[in-house]
Amino acid sequence: MPRCSADFSFPPLPLPVSDVDLSPEELGAEGLAGAEAAEGPEILSVPAAEGRAPIARWYAVQVASSCEKKVKATLEQRAVTLGVDNRILEIEIPQTPAVKLKKDGSRTSTEEKVFPGYVLVRMVLDEDTMMAVRSTPNVINFVGAEDRRATGKARGHIKPRPLSRSEVDRIFKRAAEKKPVVKVDLTEGDQILVTAGPFKDFQGEVIEVSGERNKLKALLSIFGRETPVELEFSQISKQS
Repeated sequence: MPRCSADFSFPPLPLPVSDVDLSPEELGAEGLAGAEAAEGPEILSVPAAEGRAPIARWYAVQVASSCEKKVKATLEQRAVTLGVDNRILEIEIPQTPAVKLKKDGSRTSTEEKVFPGYVLVRMVLDEDTMMAVRSTPNVINFVGAEDRRATGKARGHIKPRPLSRSEVDRIFKRAAEKKPVVKVDLTEGDQILVTAGPFKDFQGEVIEVSGERNKLKALLSIFGRETPVELEFSQISKQS
């Protein structure tokens, strides 16, 4: 089990947050306008109509590398301790089944994170819940737009932006896919041995890896000529 990394850099955001499909009435007077950061105060929870509960939305939270499970467990505990578990409702790490192909050709079942370095939190956003999330160890920040300071000399605060319904549906649909993704420890230039199929016992060099198709292309010497051949991951083993 890899330990949490203290890398607090900000990699390119893999979660689009500009396609929010909620009406300005649902989001309050400020609303969201595309990917542009709105001026003014940070977007907090939508005021509830009289007699109605506040609206809980899904937010993406960036965390330190390999700390997703630790953040989930800690935040669940902190929500109870801080008395905000009635507003921090769900914490999810979307994962999909995967099969890891080892160098010796053996396979092990595992789970692949849909978005490594992020957890999803369904919550009513207010000052208390926002502080509970941000102050959790190994949390970097919410995904959102930066509210730049007027001087331009320092980083501003991040305005948490809720994920759209379509984005949430897409994330969880991908996590619910039953067909396992095959992860193989191979890159271009690696030497392989064909262990099954018509080219069994041929050796070659990897020229392309297609993980989503569970296949690769390798140059095999056939009749004295280098010939590109497409192979299944299950048909090869990596040579040291």
